Amino acid sequence: MSSLSAFRNPEIAKTLLTAIAKLTTQSWTLMEVCGGQTHSIIKHGIDQLLPQTIQLIHGPGCPVCVTPLAYIDKALAIAAQPNLIFCSFGDMLRVPGSQLDLLALKAQGADIRIVYSPLDALKIAQQNPQREVVFFAVGFETTAPLTALTATRARQLKLHNFSLLACHVLVPPVMQTLLESPNNQVQGFLAAGHVCAVMGTRQYLPLVQHYQIPIVVTGFEPIDILQGIYQTVQQLESKRFALENAYSRVVRENGNVAAQQAMAEVFVTVDRSWRGLGEIAQSGLTLSADFAAWNAEERFNVAMINTHEPKACRSGEVLQGLLKPAQCPEFSTRCTPEHPLGATMVSGEGACAAYYRYRRNH
Repeated sequence: MSSLSAFRNPEIAKTLLTAIAKLTTQSWTLMEVCGGQTHSIIKHGIDQLLPQTIQLIHGPGCPVCVTPLAYIDKALAIAAQPNLIFCSFGDMLRVPGSQLDLLALKAQGADIRIVYSPLDALKIAQQNPQREVVFFAVGFETTAPLTALTATRARQLKLHNFSLLACHVLVPPVMQTLLESPNNQVQGFLAAGHVCAVMGTRQYLPLVQHYQIPIVVTGFEPIDILQGIYQTVQQLESKRFALENAYSRVVRENGNVAAQQAMAEVFVTVDRSWRGLGEIAQSGLTLSADFAAWNAEERFNVAMINTHEPKACRSGEVLQGLLKPAQCPEFSTRCTPEHPLGATMVSGEGACAAYYRYRRNH
């Protein structure tokens, strides 16, 4: 049995499901933070196999989904500039802005290219010295280190036709915001394993201690998720609140120290607006003053662009776990992957996209 198949083994899953059912004596509401975990849960029907007393709600763990509308409009304003190459991850091209999306702008003639790494965009800048090249840097702590290394490399190369539209966000502040919401339902968190692989586990300890809530670091395969649920419910049933690591094959307490140092050298923490959630204090990363020369917001004078979220899309409620995607009246009617109203239907990790792909016929 391969290591991957072991974490999808149906017999192990049945054993864990039986253990969870025997353990559970009352109702509990848990939130998985990561969109990748959401897709695994919906794809494998984990939420439907659990006891009815355990409810899983889906958190704001998709970087594409939470990138604020203002930054999409900033990206569009920059990408429309003449003699410019705009580079982005593929998921971002179909996220709706106020008027259109990057894919529509590309169809109108803008030079917008899909890349798989900011270093790809850096190479394009080297190959096109007479043109401005901008990379749209989004994501949580998982992608921020590579953006930081790319900025450092651009400075080393003195590559002044390259810049970054940086919109990275941090997980612990949004978890705190959810816990402090008057509508909060969360009694335990399944924390995102890949974020913890970079940042370690210690950043969640203050949340556990202050809010008296269990947090279990969890992976992405079905067995990972079931193990995380078991450990979370075990804590809740015994009235115990601790930070536990159920993904020790990947995650260490200190995380990736080199990646953390790279981020600290390039970024500063700022207040950041999250799509559907509003402004969250000290929840974003932006380029420090030392890297101002590579800051696309300043270079193209788009820092002051601001917009308002459309009322038709209820993705903010989905991202807070207050609404399941299929409960939205626009789901699978006006809002589909081909014609999305919001980012949660666009992204490969979006909750609405997961329900559309695996549950729309139910």
